[in-house]
Order: sequence, then structure tokens, then C-alpha cells
Amino acid sequence: MRLSSVLCPLVCPLVLLACTGSTDKADPSTSGTTDTDTDTDAGEDTGGDSAEPFPSSSCDDFPDPCIEVSAGDNDTLFETVNLLEDGLTVVLAAGTWTLDNQVTLRGASGVALVGQGMDATVLDFALEEVQTNGIDVIGDDFLVQDLTVKDARKDGVRVEDSDGVVMRRVRVTWSTPESSENGAYGLYPVKSSRVLIEDCEAFHAADAGIYVGQTQHTIVRRNTATGNVAGIEIENTQFADVYDNIAVGNTGGLLIFDLPGNPIVGRDIWVHDNVITDNNTPNFAPGGTVSMIPAGTGTIVLATRRLVIEDNEYGNNGSADIAIFSGLVVEGDPDGWHLTTDELVGDTAGLGLPSDETGVFNYRTDNIVVTGNQHDGSGTAPDMGSLVDREIGFLLGLVYGEERVDDVLYDAILEGSFSATDASGNSNDHHICVGANTAGTFASLDLENLAQAVGEGPVGPDDLFRPPAPFTPFDCTELDGGPIPAITLD
Repeated sequence: MRLSSVLCPLVCPLVLLACTGSTDKADPSTSGTTDTDTDTDAGEDTGGDSAEPFPSSSCDDFPDPCIEVSAGDNDTLFETVNLLEDGLTVVLAAGTWTLDNQVTLRGASGVALVGQGMDATVLDFALEEVQTNGIDVIGDDFLVQDLTVKDARKDGVRVEDSDGVVMRRVRVTWSTPESSENGAYGLYPVKSSRVLIEDCEAFHAADAGIYVGQTQHTIVRRNTATGNVAGIEIENTQFADVYDNIAVGNTGGLLIFDLPGNPIVGRDIWVHDNVITDNNTPNFAPGGTVSMIPAGTGTIVLATRRLVIEDNEYGNNGSADIAIFSGLVVEGDPDGWHLTTDELVGDTAGLGLPSDETGVFNYRTDNIVVTGNQHDGSGTAPDMGSLVDREIGFLLGLVYGEERVDDVLYDAILEGSFSATDASGNSNDHHICVGANTAGTFASLDLENLAQAVGEGPVGPDDLFRPPAPFTPFDCTELDGGPIPAITLD
């Protein structure tokens, strides 16, 4: 059920008319296996000098083998990465490398690429003539830190099929804000395991600034994402701890979802203590799923399960703070979400996924806890800019009219019963829990029927179920099956 197929025949004439006239908390400081304290704050995307001098790195700081590369010495840099050996550290001096091809690291484990700080060591890929990445890696126990990747044609730092990945104090940016020609992803670990992304920055990506996809065991902390389509994106990922991040000024702040066809079924994700505000940048994605995100979105949850969204600061997101949707919103055929037993990667135990004799379907959104978040000033300007591309934003604007959109939205797709007026007439078959999120408001949309009703007469907020706190029957406060286990990178 792609909503545009329902909405456009019903409301496109209206567009033309308008145009004419919880879980028990673990101590986050114990998550992971690496001591990551730093005396430097994440800098702004200025390219200038840091307020305080950054401690320089040299081969004296690392075990052999290690090689230092002078600023702008492209020949030595490419010779070194083309002849990698296990455990090699490559230390880049302060300065700018002007590069016309990606830095590719293959065939060795334990490799580290280390600069002198985000404001000091810059890899500039503006001269790339083909669609390549900035830094492109396949290798276990890989570390990249203390540098900037600028103007890569595709992804800034891409790491694939690797176990043990650390991205620390890395900035990825593009020079032109809100350009669909910018690279898709800033930091992009995919199909990997034991991934740590900390104290990094991502600006102006045409898809996601900080992305983790098809990955198991991940910690994403103390990062800043600004001016991207999606600030931080956790996709088809199992066992992730996402905290102390700043996602401000993107189209959508922090997204958690599965997409059809990916072999890992997302589960056990803890999103807490993040700042997710002012995400009103117009959507500039050239295509793909993120092109559907309405400007003004704080968090979208789609086709995932065992997720806790806790103690985050939301505010001034024009469309809505938190939207909880079924995967059928983006792919309406349940068969498109089928994964055979042979395809599946990772742990699906205890998830209760719909199944047949050959595999499972991962379109449902189940077992979600939203608790203790702050909400301030969001939902005042839903993105009605494109019915075809971003129909959810258009529908919210049409239904809510002059009223503020509720802070937490649930589509109620595949729920057994719905009533706009009677709490007892609403089922909560998918265990969506907002009972301890009383600082915000909540609405169950009955989204599919709501979209159809738009063409049959006036539709407004009274057609939604908008209960008072604690939002019965969505007043549960804990995950089914017990809390999310501690996320470590052991």
C-alpha cells in the first residue's frame, strides 16, 4: 500500500484548487569496549582552526608497522594503501590532499588511517571524475579517525563486509548545501559487525549523514548530523545503542527502519538522550526511500521491532516528532518483504514474525516503547510540498488543518479495531507503548482508511484517535520479551 496510489486520485484535485487560490537503563559509559574520552569538542563545519590545538599524531603513538605521509603526497598515499599489510597504521600530516580517486583499502586487517584532527587533515575529492567514494574499505578491525573527507562523488567513508570498525572524530561534508548532486552517505558502514561511530560530524549528504545498515552490534554516540536529508539512519540493523547525538537541521533527524529485500531483520535498538530538533530542511534527495521523508520530521520508525525511544529532546520539527509506521506504507505487497530461511542473517528468535513454510516477512512494526521524551513546538508546519513524493506530510497538513500535529503518531495499519472516540474500540495488537511519554501528545491515525476517507468528505482531527495521557490502550511502558540486552562490541 503506497499511500500515493490511494491519495492522489482523491486529493490531487484539491491541490490544483489550492494552487489557484521502559527498559531499565544500562550505564552508557560501559557500552562498547573502547575508551573514547576526548578533550576536543565536535567542531562546526567551518574548515577553520579548532579553538584549541589538537594533539598531533605520529608513528611514535602507534606500534609498527606504521608510515607517515606528508601533506599532499598523493603518490606515497596511494602506494601505501595499494600495498597494505596487517596492522599497518597510516598517519596523515596536517594539510589538504586534493585527490581525483578514492582511497581504497583492501586485503589486510587491523589497518588504521589517522589524521591530525578534523580541522587539520582534509581529503578533498572535488576532482573525482567518476562516481567513486572518498575512503572505501573492506577489512576487519579498521580504524579511521581525526580527519575530514570532503566532496566525495558517492559516499564519504564506506566500510563494507568488515568486523570491528571504528570511526572516530571524522567529518564528512559537501561544499554545496541541499544539492541532489552531493554524495549519498557520509559515514556508511554496511553489512558489517561490531561498529563504533563516535564524535563524528556529517553535513549535506543527499541521503544519510551517518548511516548504519545490515549490521549487527553497533554503538553510535556523540555525533553531529546537520543539513542532510536523513541525519542519522539505522537500517536493517540488530542490537544498536544510539545516544548523545545531535541531529539538527536535516530533513529528518533520526530514522530507524527496515527495507524489503535486506537479509537482516532489524531488532533491539535503543535510541536515547539525543537532541532531535529543527529538522526542517527541504528534501533534496535525488530518489530512493528517503525522498519520501517530509521536511520537518524528527524520527520515523518503519518495519522494525523491539525498539526503545527514550529521553530524547524533540522540538520545532515542522511535520511531527515521532511517526511509527508499518513497512506497507512504502511497499504495499507483503510478498515484497519475504525473506527465505536461507537468506536470513542474524537473530530472529522471539520476534514473532509472520512466516510461511519457506521464510519470514518483516513488514510489521512491533514492540515499540516511546518514553520520557521532551516535546516542544513541533507539528506546526507539515510538509505539503509534494503529494506525489511525500504524501504523508501532505495528508497530515490536510487532516490537521490549523491544529498542531500530535507529537507521536501511529498509523494503526493491520490493527484489529479502530475507534476515533472510544478507547475500548482500539486494539494494540502490535504492542506500541507510549504510556510513559506524557510530556507529548499521541494520535492513532487508522492511516489506510483515513487516506481513503479524504475523498469522501471533510476529514479532520476528530477522525483520529487522540486519547489523553496515558493513552489507553497504548499505555504500556515496557517491551514484550524483556529489556534490550546491553549493547557491547565484545
